[in-house]
Amino acid sequence: MKLLAETKWSFFENELKGFVYKRVKDKALTEDIVHDVFIKVQNKIDHLQDTKNVTGWIYQVTKNMIIDHFRKQSKHISTADLNWNDDGSNFNECVENALKKLLLTLPAKYKEALQMAELEDLSQLEMAERLGISYSGVKSRVQRARLMLREKLQEALIIKTDVYGNVVVCVDRDPYCCK
Repeated sequence: MKLLAETKWSFFENELKGFVYKRVKDKALTEDIVHDVFIKVQNKIDHLQDTKNVTGWIYQVTKNMIIDHFRKQSKHISTADLNWNDDGSNFNECVENALKKLLLTLPAKYKEALQMAELEDLSQLEMAERLGISYSGVKSRVQRARLMLREKLQEALIIKTDVYGNVVVCVDRDPYCCK
């Protein structure tokens, strides 16, 4: 149970409610399913073997609870009828949009260096020629720009990724994330 406390259930609760509601289209039912998920997670968390992917496990429990609900209601619905991939929120896109906005807030020389490296896909040698500075100067500038952008992103959003690097949770701290 300590593991669930560490992952902060309240952090997942709103995300799960949105996830469930998009599939069942009923607010009361959504509340019931999320509550049942919480109970099941609390009861089974000690048996979880892979503690690195608690988020993925909680979402799998949630999917199973939705399927169980439809089975209990004797509705003839197949799991293929539920669109698991189109949950309406593309968290990778959320982070991308925030990065674009935050990039504009960097000091000019760092913004320019990062745009050349990441958006124009220039090599650091090409950047050194274009900017008229040394190769090591370009390297330092790009690294500093990435660090500044990472810090700004961490201030703006709470981001969790799965084992593949896909963003599975994107929560606003500031008005940057697309919802």
